Amino acid sequence: MKKESSRNEWSGKSRGGALGYLSFVYIIKTFGLTAAYALLSIVVIYFIPFAPKATSSVWYFSRKILGNSRFDSLIFLYKNYFSLGVALIDKTAVASGKADEFRFEFNEPEEVKKILNDKRGAIIIGAHFGNWEVGAPFFDKYGKDMRVVMVDAEYQKIKMILEREKRVDTFKVIPISEDIFSNIFEIRDALADGAYVAIQGDRLTSSAKNETVKFMGADAQFPLGPFIMAARFGFPVVFYYAVRTGFKHYSFHFSLCPVSGVSSQKRVFEKQILEEYVKSLEKVVKIAPEQWYNYYKFWI
Repeated sequence: MKKESSRNEWSGKSRGGALGYLSFVYIIKTFGLTAAYALLSIVVIYFIPFAPKATSSVWYFSRKILGNSRFDSLIFLYKNYFSLGVALIDKTAVASGKADEFRFEFNEPEEVKKILNDKRGAIIIGAHFGNWEVGAPFFDKYGKDMRVVMVDAEYQKIKMILEREKRVDTFKVIPISEDIFSNIFEIRDALADGAYVAIQGDRLTSSAKNETVKFMGADAQFPLGPFIMAARFGFPVVFYYAVRTGFKHYSFHFSLCPVSGVSSQKRVFEKQILEEYVKSLEKVVKIAPEQWYNYYKFWI
């Protein structure tokens, strides 16, 4: 296990503040989704020079990992920021009751359906990729609670917006500090009660233990917390991603982790779950690399 440097840590804050969320809420409600997309196409130009750390990380991803030319990397920068804005607009629209304006396709293998229909709890590991939140209402059909493990600073921002708009979220949040184990008993109890517990597995923070693995052909550090939790609790693990495949069109990808369960070799087991997760994440990132939103130096 390698100690991460400060360059490879997420700051704890995602792109787009509360004001940005509220601005798009207003535009969607007043002028509709098309107007929001049109405004976004202009706004994203601002972020390229005025968000230098994020721009540097996207540029590195495009040039060094994807092997794009300088010109193609400039286009990739715009597409990445635009995709992030579309994700923000779409999840706001779905939360505002406009889900019927979207088309959703679900890739649910039979083994995943069996797990989701089971009375036992399940751990759902996703990523800062695509737009997982637009699919949260999908889990309602199974009649089970969805609990999302979220860094408290991010949760407070979303909570403020929901209260401002007098809306109820489609899932319950388990707020944590940067350390996933800060609320481990609430996570354990939710699983024991048969709930889904969803967590992102691709963002490293200063207090997180990490493991270096190959991702997209280069060494990268992933947080061990979600995978330690999955190995210790012994509940089924499902990998889940939402990929935007067109205008108001999403495809949801599910896969069952083949090594979920209980093992006496905890350290080996958590690394195996991590490796399976990285393989699943790499598959979807290759489908739509512009929809991956980790805006810090991810690769070593």
